[in-house]
Amino acid sequence: MKEYTPEELRLLTEVLPNVAQELRGAMANVYAAANRLAPMDARERDESVDKNAAVFTQNYYRMYRVIGNLSDARMLADAAPLRLGNDDIVGVVRAVCERAEALFEAEGVTLDFQSDKSGQIIAMDAALIERMLLNLLSNALKFTPKGGSVSVRVRVTARQVYLTVADTGRGIAPDKLEHIFDRFLDVDAMDPPPHGVGLGLALCRRIAQGHGGTIVAESGEGKGATFTVALPNVRSKDASLRQKRTEYAGGFNRTLLELSDALGAEAFTHQYLD
Repeated sequence: MKEYTPEELRLLTEVLPNVAQELRGAMANVYAAANRLAPMDARERDESVDKNAAVFTQNYYRMYRVIGNLSDARMLADAAPLRLGNDDIVGVVRAVCERAEALFEAEGVTLDFQSDKSGQIIAMDAALIERMLLNLLSNALKFTPKGGSVSVRVRVTARQVYLTVADTGRGIAPDKLEHIFDRFLDVDAMDPPPHGVGLGLALCRRIAQGHGGTIVAESGEGKGATFTVALPNVRSKDASLRQKRTEYAGGFNRTLLELSDALGAEAFTHQYLD
């Protein structure tokens, strides 16, 4: 785990979560007001209302995603292993890809899932694995042009389960690749708009490490990017250890929430929100 300075620890454990708490309340009021002005039945009847409301919804989801990452920044300061239960890693990854496939298609990008096994039970936190995968998919979609592709692979060995997300996008410059999991500490290393605060990949690393695993990135400019997560192929001896966690998605569609930075406004019309 990365060693943080006292100032960075205070940022992660106090400042960012407190900012998130303030923003969450304000955004909830804004969202409620917008829904009163353009309720879903009105959006369904009037295409122009739906399109205008979709722009707001898109940006609300993007903001809510940032708030969720700010709230969970404290996770980065905690090196303790996660308390895990047993779940099917292949099934979780497959389900995420199935939900995301239509959204990728709408952006002109192919999403392909393959696994060398139909299922594999390991010690894991399914919600966090899903969140990590959606974050990786969001980055892949954001930087892959129309006509490109993103592939998700699960490979099982005796000791490890490898989850790989590879895209045909523009790739990552070598000077940024080295520090890509700590971008929130370096404003110059952030993605071009739309971007959050650079916490997404840092949280991905924390999730992987909390499972006793690792995450690495490989890329070259113009050659796409590949992220590989390696998780121990072991089972929990006590499934009751699964920890309870605040619902980061706030009741919203998790797939839309995590992919919101990479999607166009069309994805937030009533047909997708339903």
